[in-house]
Amino acid sequence: MMADLLRKSNLHEYQHYASDFILHNPAAAVFLSCGMGKTIITLTAIEQMKDIKRILVVAPLRVCQVWKNEALKWEHTKNLKMVIAVGSTKERLSALQDMTARIVIINRENVDWLIKSHPWDFDMVVIDELSSFKNHKSKRWKALMSKRPFVKRIVGLTGTPSSNGLMDLWAEFKLLDMGKRLGRFIGNYREWYFSPDKMNGSIVYSYKPLPFAEKAIYEKISDITISMSAIDHLDMPELIINEIEVEMSSTERRKYDALKKEMVMEIPDGVITAANAASLTNKLCQMADGRIYDESKNVVKIHDRKLDALEDLIEAANGNPVLIAYWFQHDLEAIRSRFTVREIKTSVDIAEWNEGKIPVAVIHPASAGHGLNLQKGGNILVWYGLTWSLELYQQTNARLWRQGQESGTVVIQHIICKDTVDGRILKALKDKDTTQSALINAVKAVI
Repeated sequence: MMADLLRKSNLHEYQHYASDFILHNPAAAVFLSCGMGKTIITLTAIEQMKDIKRILVVAPLRVCQVWKNEALKWEHTKNLKMVIAVGSTKERLSALQDMTARIVIINRENVDWLIKSHPWDFDMVVIDELSSFKNHKSKRWKALMSKRPFVKRIVGLTGTPSSNGLMDLWAEFKLLDMGKRLGRFIGNYREWYFSPDKMNGSIVYSYKPLPFAEKAIYEKISDITISMSAIDHLDMPELIINEIEVEMSSTERRKYDALKKEMVMEIPDGVITAANAASLTNKLCQMADGRIYDESKNVVKIHDRKLDALEDLIEAANGNPVLIAYWFQHDLEAIRSRFTVREIKTSVDIAEWNEGKIPVAVIHPASAGHGLNLQKGGNILVWYGLTWSLELYQQTNARLWRQGQESGTVVIQHIICKDTVDGRILKALKDKDTTQSALINAVKAVI
């Protein structure tokens, strides 16, 4: 009967393949590009598991409801009983006490609370966005790791498994296989596959992979890992990526260089200082965008170069909707000072964007992540201010570049301030993607 239901469900062939992979691997890492249906793939596998009684799904807060909605769309999963344990403590406890629910969905921020406050009665765990458990020192990782021996099955889902490099993989795979493939301890993993990079005396600040590490790590994890790219399995729109370069004036450049060199910049009302390297980088990013916060959090204008370039891009769009990604709050304020824009934050905003009712929209990458579909409302994305996070960068791009895009082409524009930290950020994103792409290609499923 299940075979009949699956045939009726109209799943793609790759979705059947991925679902079977989960079904036949008690620990499974499934790396899927955005929009490939990781939720229904996992639910399809769960529906066929007769040995599993209760499942915990750990997901980003905005995606918790997506799991329930997705199950209802499909004939073979619509009868899966699930509850969402989010909200107040009382609401969470009430959901957890519903023992008729086979699947409990909780946001990742409450994993530590769940394990400390409620008896563990789950024999399967699904981690939606495995990359959010890449830090072995985090409370959520330690909490979930403490219950890993009691779990029969575990699935890790993500599209960005190594957003900051190969070091991320240890914590993720320790959760999946309890250290079988990459070692039980992070120290062993570092010793086997990395060498110290940046150091101060005996203190090591970062590590770099040894020449053989990449291939060796991929081989170690390949038996429980599959990856699939949307472009290989779906009818994806063409993707065009451009860089629009702007340049500071000589006066603006002197201010930028002074801050970069001396970590101090003079302004009419005093000085702006950077306390350390991280603070300096952050302030240089602000200057590249055109504004900077002073010591009292007031906004000091440096230039309007990016605003001018953005105006040209909006005009060139010739009435077609434009989505703008910003990073700093003063970016948003600067954009609003010149253009009539609407921020995408609520379900109403999302619906009206997809209906074509918003000519120019703005979005912050931190709120543009998993489960947010904007592909029906436009095909032009402009990066006004960049993020260092590869995961946020890729997830934001995937809001438009995904299956169901109304246009045959998606255009992603980056406004880059010449000879500033902007160039370093863009290069870092590309370099991280090189490592991540290598991982994904190494374990790519061949159907």
